[in-house]
Amino acid sequence: MELWPAVDLRGGNCVRLLRGDYDRETVFGHDPLAMVGRFLAGGAARLHIVDLDGAKAGAPVQAELVRRMAAAAGVPCQVGGGIRTVETAESYLAAGLARVIVGSVAVEDPDLLERLAESHPGRVVLGLDARDGRVATRGWLDTSEQLAVEVARRHAGLPLAAIVYTDIATDGTLTGPNIAGLKEMLAATGAPLIASGGIATLDDIRRVAALGCAGCIVGRALYDGAFTLPDAIAAAGD
Repeated sequence: MELWPAVDLRGGNCVRLLRGDYDRETVFGHDPLAMVGRFLAGGAARLHIVDLDGAKAGAPVQAELVRRMAAAAGVPCQVGGGIRTVETAESYLAAGLARVIVGSVAVEDPDLLERLAESHPGRVVLGLDARDGRVATRGWLDTSEQLAVEVARRHAGLPLAAIVYTDIATDGTLTGPNIAGLKEMLAATGAPLIASGGIATLDDIRRVAALGCAGCIVGRALYDGAFTLPDAIAAAGD
C-alpha cells in the first residue's frame, strides 16, 4: 500500500484542521518547502498536498507555492483544493504535478469530472470527503444530499488514478480510521482507494492495508511524532 504524507497549506503555513473546521487549526510549520525536505529525508516516495485556502475560495490560492513544492520534491505529488475548472487542472498537470484531486466538481458538475478523467487517464483523483456518509463540498463548508458511496459507484467506469475517501468525523482526531466506511467504499468501486482520516498508530496503517486499500494518507500523526515516517512506510508495505 502506498503511504502519502500530507502537507495541508493555509496562509503559506503547514497546518492541520480538526474535522475540517477552519477555526480549529494547528500550525505545524511556517516553511512548506522545509516540510517537503523533511518528508523526503524520511523516505517519502510521494506527497499529498492540499491548498485549504483554495478549497474554501473555489479556486487555487497557493498554486505557485504548490508548484515550487512539487518541483523541490522530485517525487510524484497529488494536489487538491479549488480545482474546479479544466484550466486549473491542466495548469497543475503541465507544471509537473502527477495528479489533481477534484471533489466539489463530482457533485456540482459531474460532466466536467468525466471530461477531465477521460482527457487525462490515470492523472485525475476523485476526492470524496464524507460527513455522516454524505459528500461535503467547497472546503467542507457545505454538505450535499449525495452519499459518497453513490458518487463513487456513478463514476466507477472512469479511468481515475484513484479515489481519496476522507471521513471528516475522524480527520485530524487521531481516533482511528473509519473501517466500516472504507469497506463500503471498496465494495462500491473498482478504482484504487486511498484512505484518509484518523490514522493514529502503525496498527491503523496495517488495518487499512489489510482491507485492500491502494493508499493511505497520514498527516497529524506524523506531525505529532506518534510514529516516524520510515516506520509508517514499513507498516504500509510501501
